[in-house]
Amino acid sequence: MTDDLMTPENNVQRIMRTGTVWFGAAVGSVAIALGLLLSSGWRPAVLSTGLSVLWWIGSGFVAVSIGLIAWSGCPILEVDVPTADRNKTRTMRLGTMLFIVGSAVALFAVLLGPAG
Repeated sequence: MTDDLMTPENNVQRIMRTGTVWFGAAVGSVAIALGLLLSSGWRPAVLSTGLSVLWWIGSGFVAVSIGLIAWSGCPILEVDVPTADRNKTRTMRLGTMLFIVGSAVALFAVLLGPAG
């Protein structure tokens, strides 16, 4: 019974259906966090050089992760279903990991910076 849940067809459909939700959540959380930071007057320039580099690396990871999540959730199959299943599964996992790591790194840099 559980084998039916993980067939390539079912998995691709699930990733394409939930990918939209994950994409919206990722973009929304970045918009809220960055919007609050910027509206408070914070800018990356207030960070020391090392922390600034750390912040930009984390931010770059987040930007790439959003692209990967968007691509995973795109309802267009570029190839056959088994290959699309493999590709979409890998990019969704990588996108989620980069989002978590990048967000943590960027926010860590902000927390180590000056306290406004």
